[in-house]
Amino acid sequence: HAMIRKKAEMELEPWIEESKRSLIASFANGIANYKGAVHAAITQPWSNGQVEAQITKLKLVKRQMYGRAKLDLLQARLIGAP
Repeated sequence: HAMIRKKAEMELEPWIEESKRSLIASFANGIANYKGAVHAAITQPWSNGQVEAQITKLKLVKRQMYGRAKLDLLQARLIGAP
């Protein structure tokens, strides 16, 4: 978490090697497999967090209303009454 917050991409490789010898070895192997994407996530200023949050909210409301409402009520709950 600190590595991402500080944008310290130079710490990624040593962290992977150290983590491969610990209890989180399978997680570290997954990070090593996607090292390019993880490096980009640390160094790039862009994030899709807002998009993911909106999708999660939509799915939550949709699950809560499953079988009880049609599209018009779902739209009213997400966007507001027209």
